Amino acid sequence: MLVLQMGLPGGPELLIIFVIMLLVFGVPLALVASGVVLYRRGSNDRVEELEARIEDLEWELERERRSNAGDAEDTDDND
Repeated sequence: MLVLQMGLPGGPELLIIFVIMLLVFGVPLALVASGVVLYRRGSNDRVEELEARIEDLEWELERERRSNAGDAEDTDDND
């Protein structure tokens, strides 16, 4: 009768299992997490750029309104 004797893994075997699990699960998880961080950082920069551009456009619009209001007053004076 052939009996397979398999005990619990010892120190070196557990270390090898841990390293393999770290490579299989840890590295992809770290890569995904860093990708999410970079994506969020990039999206915050884009939001700040858009807000600055909106502020510039609002300022230009207000300047044009004042300019047009001044032109309208000039034409009323000529009547």
